[in-house]
Amino acid sequence: MTKALLAAHVLVAILAVGPVAVAASMFPPSTRRALASEDPRDLAALRTLHRICRVYAAVGIAVPVLGLATAGVMGVTGQVWVVVSIALTAAAALLLALVVLPGQAALLDDLATAGPSTTARLGMATGAFNLLWAVVTVLMIIRPGSTTGA
Repeated sequence: MTKALLAAHVLVAILAVGPVAVAASMFPPSTRRALASEDPRDLAALRTLHRICRVYAAVGIAVPVLGLATAGVMGVTGQVWVVVSIALTAAAALLLALVVLPGQAALLDDLATAGPSTTARLGMATGAFNLLWAVVTVLMIIRPGSTTGA
């Protein structure tokens, strides 16, 4: 059971969080490109990137659910690396739900008022989201203080 849960957790993390990380990272530069052009395809690309972020974020809810189930089966829910990973995952989820996705939606609603500072703030929030996931990934691999082996 542990191996099946762990495999599902890792697969969902790769297949759900990966697209959000990439699409969210592409959104700010694509916004700058859309602002500089009159091509309707640029706006369509922004809408597609935002939809990818929204849909895969919803699917990504399975990552912490499967992670908690895996940690429970392994008996490691109280270990520091798991607790820190949970906290960082929650921070990443809040950043995505409260800053990145609403920021993308606001830009799509009123692209005409978007400026360099707006796209820069969105880019920084997206970078922070990706950095949080990178740290969680490293913690999942290194597992400092783990009692389950290397």
